[in-house]
Amino acid sequence: MIRNIIFDWSGTLVDDLPAVREATNHVFKNAGLSELTLDEFRAEFCLPFKKFYDKFLPHVAMEQLELWFHGKFKECQDSVVPLPHAREFLQFCRERQLRTFVLSAVHGQHWHAQAKAAAFAEFIDEPFLGVLDKREKIHHILEQHQLAANETLFIGDMQHDIETAKHGGVHSCAVLTGYNNLAQLRAAEPDLIVEHLGELRELLGKQEMDLKPRDSAGGISPWPIVTVGAAIFHPRTNDVLMFRTHKWSGLWGIPGGKVRLGEACVDALRRELKEETNLDVDGIEFVLVQDCIGSKEFYRDAHFVLLNYRCRAVEPLDVQLNYEAQEFRWVTLEDAFKMELNQPTRFLLDALRKD
Repeated sequence: MIRNIIFDWSGTLVDDLPAVREATNHVFKNAGLSELTLDEFRAEFCLPFKKFYDKFLPHVAMEQLELWFHGKFKECQDSVVPLPHAREFLQFCRERQLRTFVLSAVHGQHWHAQAKAAAFAEFIDEPFLGVLDKREKIHHILEQHQLAANETLFIGDMQHDIETAKHGGVHSCAVLTGYNNLAQLRAAEPDLIVEHLGELRELLGKQEMDLKPRDSAGGISPWPIVTVGAAIFHPRTNDVLMFRTHKWSGLWGIPGGKVRLGEACVDALRRELKEETNLDVDGIEFVLVQDCIGSKEFYRDAHFVLLNYRCRAVEPLDVQLNYEAQEFRWVTLEDAFKMELNQPTRFLLDALRKD
């Protein structure tokens, strides 16, 4: 049973990726290097910081790097915001009287400013900040607070967080809301990967604070999960809307989601498209149904029945992605095939191309 939770901060409870990337590119610029794109940054950034800087800037003293970084970060940290479901998860911990800690590389001054703005400090028993190598600190926390390793869960968004959990002999949970992608996190072999803290809250509540499922299905739904998704076409250009999400290994796909109990499939489609893209649609046409069983592209083992549609966006077109996706593009159907598509989307678009 989980009684103690140690959180990473950045990418786990708050979204500071844009600010950290901006500050890091400021360091690179001052050192005469080209700035990193978002994809390059996510692929290369790692902890401990020294490992990252030794790869790109081994000739610059760490003191100078820190001076450049923190000076710029102070200017842009107003962009740091709580991640979706973070507050609810912290409240969940308090309601169940769990002991909670933060173990993070974030500078103490930055953490206090961000925690105050998010009103998260009241939920944390003690923060351990400015930790360059968390593996060196985890045992100290366990001993200082007399935490049983088998009752302690470390939640983080990076490989270093999972390595830290293993070093301390505690349970590990990776979240897809931060810096490392699904492939990177899988390589670290955490005990559990979740899309966000809301999913973890639901799982722990359902399993009475046990991390490992008690049912014979291993935590997998005993029934296929019915979902709806659509290729949304632009009303004037006939381009198709593609979007990219961490939970599908960063591959490009279409918006959609689960059908709720008692909800008609077309109603579920309209709701999911509105939630994920802010678009209203018309001209909805059913295209095909797919089985998606245990896809390695998806972040967890699942069996989906995919009901695929086509539709047309209604103007005005103001695409606003929710937390589930990171990027969108309007592209021609032919150009879509040049993108890194998840397999179900490729199958759907191929059917549309032949239609």
